[in-house]
Amino acid sequence: MDFDEYQKFSRQTAIYPHRGKNFIYPTLGLAGETGEVAEKIKKIIRDKGGHLSAADKIAIAKELGDVLWYLANLASELGLSLNDIAQTNLEKLRSRQARGKLHGSGDNR
Repeated sequence: MDFDEYQKFSRQTAIYPHRGKNFIYPTLGLAGETGEVAEKIKKIIRDKGGHLSAADKIAIAKELGDVLWYLANLASELGLSLNDIAQTNLEKLRSRQARGKLHGSGDNR
């Protein structure tokens, strides 16, 4: 499966108000699910000294799946292709790497 296939399938399970004209809902969902990933990692650091168990990895993978679902639906709401987003991001990172600009800050480095 590629990103665009996933994106297409995710639309079949997208049930939220004004779907197709609502980029706010998946944006808020993406922020919430990202927070859930961070919360799980925080608790692993606090409660387990940062040691990940197999069960922890499975739980985090499920949350990352939710992040991916919201990302896919946000891209769909904006008329963007996940494949194109991924390709553009890799090209940006390769360019930065070739120019020795992976470190630092700012979008245009």
